[in-house]
Amino acid sequence: MSPRKIKEFVIEKLIFLCGIASIVFVALIFIFLVREGLSLFKTIGLGDFLSGKFWYPISDPPKLGILPLILGSLLVTAGAIALAVPLGIASAFYIADIAPPKVRDLLKSCIEVLSAIPSVVLGFIGIVTLVPLIKKLFGVPTGLTALTGSIMLAFMALPTIISISEDAINSVPKEYKSGAIALGATHWQTLHRVVIHGAMPGIIAASMLGIGRVFGETMAVMMVTGNAAVIPKSLLQPVRTLTATIAAEMGEAVRGSEHYFALFAIGLVLFVISFAINVTADLFLHRGKKR
Repeated sequence: MSPRKIKEFVIEKLIFLCGIASIVFVALIFIFLVREGLSLFKTIGLGDFLSGKFWYPISDPPKLGILPLILGSLLVTAGAIALAVPLGIASAFYIADIAPPKVRDLLKSCIEVLSAIPSVVLGFIGIVTLVPLIKKLFGVPTGLTALTGSIMLAFMALPTIISISEDAINSVPKEYKSGAIALGATHWQTLHRVVIHGAMPGIIAASMLGIGRVFGETMAVMMVTGNAAVIPKSLLQPVRTLTATIAAEMGEAVRGSEHYFALFAIGLVLFVISFAINVTADLFLHRGKKR
């Protein structure tokens, strides 16, 4: 066997081992969460845990209902996606098909820089600038609200949505665009009626990955949402998310207590939701490739 073939063989096996290792790590994380999280359900029912309206883990007896946390996460995520998806898709179309080459390169560089900013830095910026602005604009007692968290998370989801949507738009065959223009369609009509349909699976996948990025965020949302474990009635109320609860309380939970196991059960819920989001996004990406 020649040195070149040996080198290719070694590289191929290393790549294979890396892929297997990633699967093993995910499986081990899931097993650990299941082992610790399921211990909670020896003393509390699954229905009471998921639908309970009160999260008072250190009361006597402890109340471990995560419905306020689930609704807080969903509300913040829904607000973030409502802001990020339209803006992200519009930005992707501008970068891919409208912007001049120099502007395109500048914007892509800015997006890459934006995605590299640590979430704790964005949370600090939100506390200093966005929280007082929300309080002043809406006349609420505090600017630490679900709306503040939604705006910050939308800002964080934009790089993911823009980058993947742009790739999906660029993957649409140029023959489709040329054919539409040759038939008399304008540039806008080509984008609106041809390109967006060809890129739709990738755009949906980008949106799903953006949802996953938002739903799993911890530090920024913990810093700007007020961390009140109550069922939210509007975006202008303080809320607490699932991720923020784990980050805020894991260091204080007594090992082996119901509180400790409940935090792992929350982690298991987050794992299942994140896994479902990523699988859905992957299905849309493969659907786009088949087309």
